[in-house]
Amino acid sequence: MNNFESLKKDLSELQFKVLCQSGTEPAFQNEYWNHKEVGLYVDRISGVPLFRSSDKYDSHSGWPSFIKPIGASAVTEHTDTNHGMVRVEVKSHSSQGHLGHVFDDGPTDRGGLRYCINSASLKFVALEELVQLGLQDHLPEFQNELAGADWALLGAGCFWGVEELLRKIPGILDIDVGYAGGEMRSPTYEVVKKGTTQHAEVVLIKYQSSLINYSQILDLFFKLHDPTTKDRQAGDVGTQYRSCIFYKTEGERDAAQAAIARVNQSGKWQSPVVTEVSKWTRFWKAEDYHQDYLQKNPSGYMCHYWREG
Repeated sequence: MNNFESLKKDLSELQFKVLCQSGTEPAFQNEYWNHKEVGLYVDRISGVPLFRSSDKYDSHSGWPSFIKPIGASAVTEHTDTNHGMVRVEVKSHSSQGHLGHVFDDGPTDRGGLRYCINSASLKFVALEELVQLGLQDHLPEFQNELAGADWALLGAGCFWGVEELLRKIPGILDIDVGYAGGEMRSPTYEVVKKGTTQHAEVVLIKYQSSLINYSQILDLFFKLHDPTTKDRQAGDVGTQYRSCIFYKTEGERDAAQAAIARVNQSGKWQSPVVTEVSKWTRFWKAEDYHQDYLQKNPSGYMCHYWREG
């Protein structure tokens, strides 16, 4: 159980009152009561997913209302006899923070329950942010909304050049540059560039899988950098410039290993491929001035180019 007193510095006065003192925020005057974006609502303290947007509905109560939590173990229920009535209190299983109450006046065709939850207890994670926050396992729950979109996380040296070459490829919808692979939380460029955090400079690629598949993206990845130099790309030296692939599924892992085998068998490089293949890890988006850097600075530094074949 959390030491709630230690959370005062991280929560607003209202958030602390609701989560840690079982308070209630004003109806119709809170962040998510009429919120309609697609994504997950997570515990504001722990970041653990609690509710899906697809299970949210307008109960006309003035608070966010859901027909069910994301899983049976996401929340716990407790008898609440405060205020001269008997109610069922809902707490987050992960943090034991107060969320709200559950009532039996929900939509009868969807189970009949209404989880009446305080916005102050929640933090919304948009669909686009799930992979950035390490919540990619929940992507299959949004198949209709994704409509064929998927993500790849790759490192091939300085992220400016990788982003610039891939941005023009048909089927690639969006690219963010950032850091992944280390243990440090919220890394910054000033720290990562020292090569001591084990984070690599990476690109998070959103692509339309009906137009370009994962194996094709990997083939492009191996054509735009030298995958045979360990912890180095051209004049950039350090673990932050290593060649690396982060996979979400066993299928992606197998595709990465197959792509490496193809490159090794091609005879195009005198040395074997040293690209690391690792399980997907949290992506930390880099500072704004790094995003689209070479679009903003056309004469800026770039050591990447397309290889033949």
